[in-house]
Amino acid sequence: MADEEILRGYLKRATIELQEARRRLRELESGAGEPLAIVGMSCRFPGDVSSPDDLWRLVAEERDAIAAFPDDRGWPVNRLLGSSPADAMSRQGGFLRDGAGFDAAFFGIGPREALAMDPQQRLMLEVAWEAVEHARVDPTTLAGTSTGVYLGLTHSPYAPGAYESPPAGLEDYLPTGSVSNIASGRVAYVLDLKGPALTVDTACSSSLVALHLACQALRRQECTLALAGGVAFMSTPSVFVEFHRRQALARDGRCRSFAAAADGMGFAEGVGVLLVERLSDARRNGHRVLALVRGSAINQDGATNGMAAPNGVAQQEVIRRALADAGLSADQVDAVEAHGSGSVFGDPVEAEALIGTYGQDRSTDEPLWLGSYKSNVGHAAAAAGVGGVIKMVMAMCHGRLPRTLHVDQPSPLINWSEGAVALLTESRPWPETGRPRRAGVTAIGASGTNAHVILEQAPPEETLPGPAPDTSATVPSVLPWVLSARSAPALRTQAGRLAALLDSEPGLTPADVGFSLATTRSLFRHRAVLLAGSTVEFRAGLDAVMADDPTDQVFTGARLSGATAVLFPGNSDPGVPGGGGWRDLSAAFPRFGDSLTEVCAELDVRLDNRAGRPLRSLLLDGDDAGPAAGHPRLGEAARFALQTALFQLLGSFGIVPDQVAGTGIGEIAAAHAAGVLSLPDACALVVTYLREEDMRDTAGKVAFAFAALPVVSGRTGTTVADERLRSPDHWAGAPYPAQPLGDPLRARGVARCLGLGAEGEVADALGPPRPDTTWHVAALRADVPQPVGFLRLLAEAHVQGTSVDWRPAFAGTGARPTDLPTYAFEHRRYWLDPGIPAAGPDVGAGSVRVPLAGLGSVAPGFADDVARLALTDPPAARQALLAELFATTTALLGLADEERDDRRPTFGAVRLNEIGLDSLMAVRLRDWLQTDLRSDVPLDRLLGGATAGEVVDLVCAQLAARGLVATAGETAEETGFEVLTL
Repeated sequence: MADEEILRGYLKRATIELQEARRRLRELESGAGEPLAIVGMSCRFPGDVSSPDDLWRLVAEERDAIAAFPDDRGWPVNRLLGSSPADAMSRQGGFLRDGAGFDAAFFGIGPREALAMDPQQRLMLEVAWEAVEHARVDPTTLAGTSTGVYLGLTHSPYAPGAYESPPAGLEDYLPTGSVSNIASGRVAYVLDLKGPALTVDTACSSSLVALHLACQALRRQECTLALAGGVAFMSTPSVFVEFHRRQALARDGRCRSFAAAADGMGFAEGVGVLLVERLSDARRNGHRVLALVRGSAINQDGATNGMAAPNGVAQQEVIRRALADAGLSADQVDAVEAHGSGSVFGDPVEAEALIGTYGQDRSTDEPLWLGSYKSNVGHAAAAAGVGGVIKMVMAMCHGRLPRTLHVDQPSPLINWSEGAVALLTESRPWPETGRPRRAGVTAIGASGTNAHVILEQAPPEETLPGPAPDTSATVPSVLPWVLSARSAPALRTQAGRLAALLDSEPGLTPADVGFSLATTRSLFRHRAVLLAGSTVEFRAGLDAVMADDPTDQVFTGARLSGATAVLFPGNSDPGVPGGGGWRDLSAAFPRFGDSLTEVCAELDVRLDNRAGRPLRSLLLDGDDAGPAAGHPRLGEAARFALQTALFQLLGSFGIVPDQVAGTGIGEIAAAHAAGVLSLPDACALVVTYLREEDMRDTAGKVAFAFAALPVVSGRTGTTVADERLRSPDHWAGAPYPAQPLGDPLRARGVARCLGLGAEGEVADALGPPRPDTTWHVAALRADVPQPVGFLRLLAEAHVQGTSVDWRPAFAGTGARPTDLPTYAFEHRRYWLDPGIPAAGPDVGAGSVRVPLAGLGSVAPGFADDVARLALTDPPAARQALLAELFATTTALLGLADEERDDRRPTFGAVRLNEIGLDSLMAVRLRDWLQTDLRSDVPLDRLLGGATAGEVVDLVCAQLAARGLVATAGETAEETGFEVLTL
């Protein structure tokens, strides 16, 4: 019997596993032919191209981006090949304007590591971030997801002399900075992506191969999203020298694609990244679809008449495979963005392959149109293919096929009569024909790996999800625009970018821009909120941000380190908080109106309402001063009702405080907000309070619950223990003067206090002000009607670091996502000259000079002095430790003097892992703390988000323990380190 049970168990499990395998197979089969959606794109190419729109303008305006060699990379131009004019090497190409620039601080990378990184890795980090933003997605929301990273990159020797004899201080970073395979992993690390991450090197076909692999992974559900692209940057002129020696370099650096005058390749730099997603997922997630990848294929030349020689048969085969993958015939494709590098040998082979596939069985009236953007920017090697994809996606969107430059006449080496293929020697419309526009993109690698991708015009856009329509809400008279950046200068630059967008596209609606700012952009430490009702007002607000000149409608600030508290002030004033306008607030935000109705109904049951009108009616229909002068009981009841409804409204904006506090009747509201009192029980206590009765008896009938939040009590001036708060004894006695709550809140680490009352009331509840830059109080303005006053409260809280979900502010506006400028990276120059010396006081050039001196030791006896000071004057001890930690950390990071000055004022609130402290530096910092300060700070604290101030507090506590032991008569040496570890 037992054997039969076991057998049945095995059979049952086997049946379940078989069913699951069949289900999985069906899913895979159903997704095998699903098109992939391109939902985001970003790029940088010669000609100051920094976006897909820039690339489109460059090719549409038929501009030539070829320029002289850069003069800021230390290239020995005067010593390059060619002593005679006949032998002179071309010294022109397509170069990125700021290839050595990088915003290391944005990505939490220290100057030393940034200096040691191949510029290709730096470029890829910034452009990957931009690709996600271009998709109208907050990049931080991808953290922890199975997003894949597929990047094409070929090795480029960055400062080769540095690797042979590393400059002091860079030894640890040169290996990861130079290895190509790190590039994809670095993007995944910075964005915290969990999908596959791999770097592809098939030479000039690398980025299209990466896109093909990404598409295959998406169809196999190995990832949910994929970043795919490539990068090419020339740290040295070696590629020019090599191709000049082979007589394969264009005489003036220009690619004459398929032209009779073609004389070789012209090289370029560039980077491009696509964000790709399964079409069904893109629709479900509400992502805009820019174009589809209908099919793709890769193959290898095999044995030809030379390792780097192209193979026409293999190129035809890869095209046929891509068409089969797309389920299309050749005549269903309108155009091809060719490899077209200008190679005298390669271009004819490629053209014959295109003629032999796309050129057959189609009308000469509707030929395949052939072009190459390499004629504009040059051949960007590993980034060339993805650039071609971006160009063709933009061409589909604009309905036009741009001209290929520098074609004197089609190459006579190509038999154009063998098929219907025509070179785009003139720009021409790309008309609608009743079917989607389609294009192929080809890339041919010197490795022999060929790639072909077939793109299709995006299907008609489905309705994208915006804020849920709320027919009961009226549109507020003002809306919020939210900006943020890693630094104050970047915030001002971000405002400038948005101002330029408004100037160039006056048709943008304030609601669309505001909704997009609030929902598609990451939130950083430095912030601004603009409140306005028209584009003109918002434009003026952006000017105020750029000038660092806040106004009554423009709020700026930086996130404070610490907790958020909501304060419920209460006093005997019969008025109510916030200056009136509650009907307008209720109309704009029904959540407030619904909560107010519920609270007023509970109070009306218990109040002796001599006014003869429901409390809600008095609030919404009375004058702006409140229910009625001379009715203090109703005024205080109204205060409780409004504060309770306002707290619910805060919750609808995503605000969840770390603690609550209240004085007078506000303490009951705070206890209700903390979950200690149900609404009926809270209202019962309110009515007892208003009659000036002892609340003990009423509290004895209350069903108290455990507090979900700490409650700071105005009755005691302290945080109330949970068991005390649930005791009738706490509520005993008649009302008495409230204790000031400012100091208790500060003592509990509160940095932001949101007061649900007028400014004067909030100030009275907090007590005497303190000169403290780490503390901010926001209150309702009594002279501002609602809902403006409430939005101002949110704006003040937001710029100081409170997380606010702004979507309810756009309910009823019909706001939809729109394109916005990508992040305004702050570039500093990081460049190792090719002939860098082995050692020296500093390295680098331009605006960044990275000191490489070793860490110094603290003065003798410093730790013992601070240990004693920690007992007698803790603030002084903390300040001394913070100064020492600042000096040591900034030396480790290699910050220049101006960067140190920028960091100094806010260093205590800075998370060390956000300013470039990596695992290597953390080990050194820990060792320094142990050796010089005889303190133990675990590595996981240093790397896990601890602020500099928190590290100092820990060290200070350990040194104070040393001081106590020493005071007891033992020397520091006798005590031993282990005894002091906390």
